[in-house]
Amino acid sequence: MTDQNAAFVGSIPANYDRYLGPLFFHGYADDLAARVPVSDGVRVLEIACGTGIVTERLAQRLRGRGSLVATDLNEAMLAHAQRRLGPHAGVEWRQADGTRLPFDAGSFDVVVCQFGLMFFPDKAAGVAEAFRVLRPGGRYLFSVWDVIERNPAARITHETAAAFFPVEPPGFYRVPFSLHEPAGVTRFLEQARFSDIAWEYVETTGTSPSAAEAATGLIEGNPIYDAIMQRRPDALADIKAAVAGKVAAELGDHPVRCPLRALVFSARRP
Repeated sequence: MTDQNAAFVGSIPANYDRYLGPLFFHGYADDLAARVPVSDGVRVLEIACGTGIVTERLAQRLRGRGSLVATDLNEAMLAHAQRRLGPHAGVEWRQADGTRLPFDAGSFDVVVCQFGLMFFPDKAAGVAEAFRVLRPGGRYLFSVWDVIERNPAARITHETAAAFFPVEPPGFYRVPFSLHEPAGVTRFLEQARFSDIAWEYVETTGTSPSAAEAATGLIEGNPIYDAIMQRRPDALADIKAAVAGKVAAELGDHPVRCPLRALVFSARRP
């Protein structure tokens, strides 16, 4: 599973975790972890764990009653998560491709994936792998973003950065918002033979201490940074300043408050 839009490397993991965590991910991580059923001996797998934002909440929810395996294809993101959570987090870390998981069939009671499926080149294979590694009766819980227009910080960044590149503007921000059609995601689940498929829109508000810090995350906390540095490194400061100005104008400053909307899916392996 290789894709330049999934290349969260270098300084990106730290910026992602510090700046984009509260702006995009913390509220949804709380929500998704709270949906995980907990019982003695429960086995939980997290796919595409990134910097461990959901992982931390899953470990806190389990409190030693079950086991937690957190996986990500990206070594840099996984390493950052391990450092941040520390050796006593109660997590087994594994580098793994979400479309080819290194686990036996029926190994887990719950599979969790927050905002990861959109980055899989073969999304149907990713859903099928979640089905395979679940035991009968096991739950698949995951989230995807709604349209970019419902998530204004991302929309502002995408539009603002594009203005600096009249030809072939950076396309990263199209990727996270590419699975906003519930019917399309539901088809993947049906094709994989999941049952009890349900989904709902979940709205929350992300925050950042300032528009400048938000802009750092929005530009330097994901692969759009590499696209800019490869093509117009001299424009980086101007792009960040333009993003910060438009974020402040639309979403406020000190702090920034950003409306967010995503879809959360639940399905069961029969």
